[in-house]
Amino acid sequence: MIKEISLNTSSRNELVDITNKIEELVSDVKEGIVTVFCPHTTAAITINEGADPDVKKDILWKLSQLIPKDEDYKHSEGNSDAHIKSSLIGCSESVIVKDGKLVLGTWQSIYFCEFDGPRNRKVIVNISKS
Repeated sequence: MIKEISLNTSSRNELVDITNKIEELVSDVKEGIVTVFCPHTTAAITINEGADPDVKKDILWKLSQLIPKDEDYKHSEGNSDAHIKSSLIGCSESVIVKDGKLVLGTWQSIYFCEFDGPRNRKVIVNISKS
């Protein structure tokens, strides 16, 4: 079963916690796998700590240090840094589902990673039931 989540980002770079939205979609799944996919070349999906908001800030800060916006990039749209960040983080994550719940670690959350916002975005969710 394939579902779609729409979201609006508000910053050029931000991590949006989409864990609850994914959990709603899998609430009736006894067992299975959910794949969360980003169909954008300047955004990504990752799993990381959701308890301390400073982790999100640190991730974004370090990415901006490693991949600055203003470099001698050749891509004419001015968003090469976003393409590089997207490639490094990746466009999908898969999570086990058991008894209608995501099998995540205690502190883990699923994030939509915006690197070229603000924009209207979508996330594709594929739910495979066992």
